[in-house]
Amino acid sequence: MKQQFHYATVTEAIEQLRNQGFTLDLNLKENHITAGEQAFPAEEFEIVDLYRYEGASDPADEATVYALANPSGLKGILVAGYGISTDDDSTETLKQLHYKYLEGKKG
Repeated sequence: MKQQFHYATVTEAIEQLRNQGFTLDLNLKENHITAGEQAFPAEEFEIVDLYRYEGASDPADEATVYALANPSGLKGILVAGYGISTDDDSTETLKQLHYKYLEGKKG
């Protein structure tokens, strides 16, 4: 699925994705996607859609909203910020998810 909409704010993107069934609040911990107490290998997930937001005056306001899904039907939202709070393993995991996403768009 390619990106069809650009929502004005992160909050609006999250609200609309929840309406589309992306109901889990996902987090990235090293090379795993977590939903509450459950952890899943990140490579099981694919980016269905993403929305990037850039802060006009403050780089700390930059974020990407990811709509993620896995083959077992889990669908959720991961919001990732930029900057010093991102660890190297998480950054590498996001790069791998992006690579899969871009490769899927070529096909």
